[in-house]
Amino acid sequence: MKLTTKGRYAVTAMLDLALRYEKGAVTLADIAKRQGISLSYLEQLFARLRRSGLVDSVRGPGGGYNLALDPSKISVAEIIVAINENIDARRCGGEKNCHGDETCLTHQLWEDLSERIHEFLSGITLADLVSRPHVQEVASRLESRSQAAAH
Repeated sequence: MKLTTKGRYAVTAMLDLALRYEKGAVTLADIAKRQGISLSYLEQLFARLRRSGLVDSVRGPGGGYNLALDPSKISVAEIIVAINENIDARRCGGEKNCHGDETCLTHQLWEDLSERIHEFLSGITLADLVSRPHVQEVASRLESRSQAAAH
């Protein structure tokens, strides 16, 4: 089990939106610049996030994306599931055929780990992350760099 770049980028981009919650739509180009994520990659992720009801898109001048829900209502697990990321430590993906047609010796261990990871990520919301001093510090630094580069 490994959280891929897709999952990391989706959580990072959603946190970027959460930091700007209620300040108007945010363009994917701005997120890409601040977070160092490819714009085309973000477009793919946000199509999935929009279909899952986690973000809303705003068209036209001043358009971009907003969180569809309050940051306290969006868990990290929901974001990862929305982009079809797998948080399953089992090699068999739950099919119970890890050892031929039967479960392997350690199947239950990996199943328990998968459940704990999901519970852990379900217990962390975007609002929880926004309130962390380290997140605020890093966000401020990235915003300053982004603004300096624009001038």
